[in-house]
Amino acid sequence: MILQQSNGLIKLPSPQLEGSLSLESALAQRRSLREFERRELTLAEIGQILWAAQGITDYLEGRRTAPSAGALYPLEVYLANSQGVFHYRPINHLLVQKIEADVRQQLRQTTPDQGWIEEAPCLFAIAGIYERTTGKYGNRGIRYVHLEAGHVAQNILLQAVALGLGGVTVAAFKQLPVAQILDLREREKVLYLIPVGQPQSSIN
Repeated sequence: MILQQSNGLIKLPSPQLEGSLSLESALAQRRSLREFERRELTLAEIGQILWAAQGITDYLEGRRTAPSAGALYPLEVYLANSQGVFHYRPINHLLVQKIEADVRQQLRQTTPDQGWIEEAPCLFAIAGIYERTTGKYGNRGIRYVHLEAGHVAQNILLQAVALGLGGVTVAAFKQLPVAQILDLREREKVLYLIPVGQPQSSIN
């Protein structure tokens, strides 16, 4: 659950750098999860997943948890839940609320036969700004941005497993409507939607 601040900024709890599940176990347990309990993710869970996606690991050089060609970091990460749409700012490890409404049902309409987009308690969206990378690498940069989105998506999924959660990657959606629903800037192109939540079978 996200507690709204008066200035629209939500400071996230500091990420945990050690967990009870090994990387090997997380890899072995990762599966595409499409059935979720309705339990909202805690702010600590949300913060940990966002840190795994794009968190700062070296403030001196600005390095992050996922590799990036030329350390240019063209990706932006958003989340949507029952309280609205939020933008993650890695440098301060905080959220900025963009929309104060649940848009998951609208997002569900942009993709065929994938009801888990609406049913999951939390939906992460990865968007890319190609110009950040193509400015240095030309057209090759488009491929680099796509590769980086894959790195970030895997980080999200593995961190979810380590927290006792699960998720699934979704790429079959109408990009422009999704960007409009999330109120993204024109240059931000949505690459992934990742529903995340508590596995339905784990607390039955």
